[in-house]
Amino acid sequence: MFELIKNFLAENIHSQYSDALIDIVLVLFIAAVSVAVFYASRFVLGWVERHIVLRTATTWDDDLLNPRFLSAVSQLAPALVVRWMLPGFFGVSAASFHWLGVLTSLYIVASVVYIVVVLINNLFSAFERRPKLKEYAVRSFRQTLILIVVLVGTVIGIGILIGRNPLGILTAFGATAGILMLVFKDTILGFVASVQLTANNMLRRGDWIVSERHGANGEVLDITLTTVKIRNWDNSVSTIPPYSLVSDSFRNYQPMRASGGRRVERSVFIDVNSVRFCSDTELAGLERLGWLDGLTVGEAGRTVNLNLLRRYLERYLATHPALNHDMMSMVRQMEPTPSGLPLQLYFFTKTTEWKEFEQLQSDIFDHVYATVQLFGLRIFQTPAGADLRQL
Repeated sequence: MFELIKNFLAENIHSQYSDALIDIVLVLFIAAVSVAVFYASRFVLGWVERHIVLRTATTWDDDLLNPRFLSAVSQLAPALVVRWMLPGFFGVSAASFHWLGVLTSLYIVASVVYIVVVLINNLFSAFERRPKLKEYAVRSFRQTLILIVVLVGTVIGIGILIGRNPLGILTAFGATAGILMLVFKDTILGFVASVQLTANNMLRRGDWIVSERHGANGEVLDITLTTVKIRNWDNSVSTIPPYSLVSDSFRNYQPMRASGGRRVERSVFIDVNSVRFCSDTELAGLERLGWLDGLTVGEAGRTVNLNLLRRYLERYLATHPALNHDMMSMVRQMEPTPSGLPLQLYFFTKTTEWKEFEQLQSDIFDHVYATVQLFGLRIFQTPAGADLRQL
């Protein structure tokens, strides 16, 4: 076909500049065919989008094969046509073909890189639109894949431009690897740390984490190659290098949210001087008020008021409707301190939301503080100004 077109032009162009005119006509012919192929490919891909992609039951093809991706593919078609037609008309050894071929090859490489980058962005955007896959749309992975694709395309482009094998260029880059590692140290460390954080399921977007060293306490907004962005509960934003989270410890509250229970581990300090045996009158008064319902009470003079309080609080926690009874619940004595005898309440709430959790915890301990004195006990408190004035 190429020879027939060239022979036809040679027979119909008679001029002292016939060779140059033939070359110009051939270049214009290639350009016209390329433009025609471009519009034809856009028409075909548009038809595929309207009649196939948008009509399928799944939405994955809508996200991946969106108009931006199809437009990128249509831009590749004319370059392939030019790359196919140039050697047919001009031959491989022609100087004009060489530079046109080099430019066309570079355009093809750039188009392929652009298509792959668009596909990667579409894939991660599709993850972000799906609640079950949103946590896997880690921005650092997207940036890493795009960086690798761009580097590979750059190496191939340099190889085409200087006429060398891309593998040889990679070998030459090995000599400057030390300098590159020094320049991109933070990026390399961030990439490795991001892979560790995500692969070991240590951190994902939306997690509530606390990093005391960096003063961060809030929800993870984004994870990139160089930073982890955290919105603190005071609405400030902290940025932490990923490798700092790998090398240092941090606390992730997301498993607590998923468990369906949030722990309360808090103590009430009892004045040890108020611990004593209960009298008949005290036991009768507590029983009349219903505070001893369901409790086995010993003889008067042998029942310790602190023991009754502890057993009452255990029953109170065991019957509280807002607590998670599938998890551990107990009331225990801790080792005495100069500030009194700690009576610790250990239980889990059903809610994990911060505000509701704090309200429920406060309501329970309001009840505890009001109950302590009914059992003849006192809460230890360091003497204040009013106490000293009474003395």
